[in-house]
Amino acid sequence: MSAAIIDGKKIAEDIKNEIASEVLKLKQTGVVPHLSVVLVGDNPASEVYVRNKGKMCEEVGMSHETIKLPVSTFQDELLTLIGELNANPKVSGILVQLPLPKQINESVIINSIDPFKDVDCFHPFNVGKLSIGEPVFLPCTPAGVQELLLRSNADPSGKHTVIVGRSNIVGKPLASMLIQKSKGANSTVTVCHTGTKDLSYHTKQADILIAAMGQAEVIRGDMIKPGAVVIDVGMNRVADASKKSGFRLTGDVHFDSAKEVASAITPVPGGVGPMTIIMLMKNTLKAVLKK
Repeated sequence: MSAAIIDGKKIAEDIKNEIASEVLKLKQTGVVPHLSVVLVGDNPASEVYVRNKGKMCEEVGMSHETIKLPVSTFQDELLTLIGELNANPKVSGILVQLPLPKQINESVIINSIDPFKDVDCFHPFNVGKLSIGEPVFLPCTPAGVQELLLRSNADPSGKHTVIVGRSNIVGKPLASMLIQKSKGANSTVTVCHTGTKDLSYHTKQADILIAAMGQAEVIRGDMIKPGAVVIDVGMNRVADASKKSGFRLTGDVHFDSAKEVASAITPVPGGVGPMTIIMLMKNTLKAVLKK
């Protein structure tokens, strides 16, 4: 029997409506959540991401601005701008789109953002609070994964979750979240990575398997425990002469073989992707409520 498809678009739409309702209530008290996005340079992918974030702000009723800076911007100039945004009481959340040009140190920039406006949850203060189970914000993609699990009746509590990937953006923070003694967590977590020997041994132990290594279709059906829930965080471009663009998008999981073994699975696209941006909106709302 083929796996149930976890519809990230539908779940993201549900959460969007919940956020829009909360934003409307805030507006009736004269408060409008505001997201400031800083884009340095002209990276085409970054421009698309930023545009989509602005569009989503409008859909949930938030105000937003995109501050575009030239690729030649010096680090001190960017730090000055962030200082101004930190001090501006109308700015609820600040997001500096990565990657940054080589003359700018990303760590210095991340560390300069007010932790209570750090809606990406990259600041060391927020990473630390997350690790001890007292998060200010939840990082967007891991939070999206957690919501997908909870809203598709795959509560991680008491389950063995295997995460393949240890990035600072997904693997590590997601592991920190899922081991907490809290709702939507309380899972036994194994983290696999490039140093893991016999990857399939570990993936076959997973009740919940989360693929987040950034390598196309590495996880195949014969690496999955029958009945497992599979969450595919990957988004990879693979050459495909049959497509007009010359490529197709695929995840880190070989979908066709995996869906014959798993009980539920996220597609790519349409799974985790839509959740990441809606979690950013949730964090921006949370930033206002914490004030």
